[in-house]
Amino acid sequence: MDHQSKSEEEWKNLLTPEQFKILRKCGTDLPFTNKYYNNHETGKYHCAGCGSFLFDSNEKFDSGSGWPSFTSPAHQNAIRFIEDNSHGMHRIEVQCANCGGHLGHVFDDGPEPTFKRYCINSTSLDFKGT
Repeated sequence: MDHQSKSEEEWKNLLTPEQFKILRKCGTDLPFTNKYYNNHETGKYHCAGCGSFLFDSNEKFDSGSGWPSFTSPAHQNAIRFIEDNSHGMHRIEVQCANCGGHLGHVFDDGPEPTFKRYCINSTSLDFKGT
């Protein structure tokens, strides 16, 4: 699925209002109240917009941030990185490489071995347990 081929109206029809706000308008889940921040089941996290496999539960950890956090994506081609200078700070936005949906941000304060913390909005994900 190519995100360039879908209009804003098509995305509105495909996604829930909350998914549209997060994935297409760069919104954010509230911390500690979102559906996957405390999920400890084994499985895979997919993009809620297009179904692409993004993160494996083996890479998930409790960062204390209130959002699902991962040390690395399922594979490097699953995501893309965008400079984000909004809200008076410099961050790196993480997007689904397939559909361009906003997932969250990546920070350099994660655990070994990657020292990365992919801080991801639950609303941008669909979890499939194994």
